[in-house]
Amino acid sequence: MIREEIRTLSEYRLSQHPCRIKLNQNENPYELPPEVKQEILRRVAAQPWSRYPAFVPAAQIEHVAHYAGWLGEGTLLGNGSNDLLQLLFTCMLERGQGVVISQPTFTLYKILARTVAADVHEVPMTPDFLYDPDRIIETARQTRARLIVLCSPNNPTGTCLDPAAVARVVEETEALVILDEAYGHFSGTRMVELLAQHDRLAVLQTFSKAMGAAGIRFGYVLLHPPLAQQLAKAQLPYSVNLFTLTAVEVLLEHWESYRSWIDVLIRERQRVYRRLSSMESLRVYPSGANFLLFESFRRTARETFDGLLARGILIRDVSTYPMLERGLRVTIGTPEECDAFLAALEEVLA
Repeated sequence: MIREEIRTLSEYRLSQHPCRIKLNQNENPYELPPEVKQEILRRVAAQPWSRYPAFVPAAQIEHVAHYAGWLGEGTLLGNGSNDLLQLLFTCMLERGQGVVISQPTFTLYKILARTVAADVHEVPMTPDFLYDPDRIIETARQTRARLIVLCSPNNPTGTCLDPAAVARVVEETEALVILDEAYGHFSGTRMVELLAQHDRLAVLQTFSKAMGAAGIRFGYVLLHPPLAQQLAKAQLPYSVNLFTLTAVEVLLEHWESYRSWIDVLIRERQRVYRRLSSMESLRVYPSGANFLLFESFRRTARETFDGLLARGILIRDVSTYPMLERGLRVTIGTPEECDAFLAALEEVLA
């Protein structure tokens, strides 16, 4: 009874491993301040739990739009940005239509495309894991693609695109371009400004990374109001729950008081990058995100992963991704966590 596309699909899953230091999911290592958590709980407790939240959470939409620098009528909220990715793929694609993605990138893009029986056209990055806008544009034109997905900074490579390259992809194709900026806070370049000139652009952002709120599951998409109006027709009602909507309000109200951890993580990323660069038989790639991609040439990716795990350090083995046969990804944690990772890695590679 299940469609063939689903039966033959490789599922998106993550193995759980006991560890003392967890650096595998690009999470923010710093917890929200206790006073922020307490204010969220106080406001949630004061509301009726037996009632649905607002059918259209207008206050939160306007608050998020103001924070993001866009229009409320062009902002849709979701249960994490993945929820909104699924909405975009479902509304924009049907059997036989095409989506262009670069490789290697976030595996969910390809999975979502295959669930709606769309054709996936993959464009390899350069050997240094840079985007190839020329080939992306050429592929989109040749296949008459309906969607192009760009992730900047890209997961798992950390690669960044500049606004001019994104604008060119939009201008020189006829596709809707989805720009996934889940890690945008860490790059110093966010591209909401492009929306004013391009009506075939959708910008995805999330509270799961820099905002330190992966557990509440909240994301949003910014796009032109007519497109948002059409997408909203297919969005499930009450997709964002009472607790999350309340948390969003409190987090935005207090954001300026704790956002300094972004600079802390960027400095730590630079420090870890320098240390990895100094290690023999290792190659680490520049990153605009809160993680680093590196390759081990003395040990296989699996040997390195297992060696670190045996020492209580959990990172991400990405060697099954295209072009990443030796690839590993480590999230930037606290200085103490990163020191433990670096010391363990030196032992494994010795």
